[in-house]
Amino acid sequence: MTDQRIEGTATQAGGKIQSSLGALTDNPKLEIKGRLNQAKGKAQDLYGQAIDGLDRLVERAPSDIKEPARTGLEFARRKPLLTTAIVAGVGLLLAGAGRRR
Repeated sequence: MTDQRIEGTATQAGGKIQSSLGALTDNPKLEIKGRLNQAKGKAQDLYGQAIDGLDRLVERAPSDIKEPARTGLEFARRKPLLTTAIVAGVGLLLAGAGRRR
């Protein structure tokens, strides 16, 4: 389990507490902040799940591409936002290419 998954779960739990406290005390700002933290925690957890899956794939990769795959995985760990943007862009390109047929 990656640090992102642990942090994501903790952020989600804290957000849920904030949101509940905001609702109990009739504090809409606190409630909204809590919901935003829940969403942030969910995104962190999903990113962590993706990194865990990539770790498993790299371990099963053929020996000739294992090192480049590890390099790519380390890039993804160091630059999570950039990696997410790249993956989203590639996904949009692939979705658009599929529709043209």
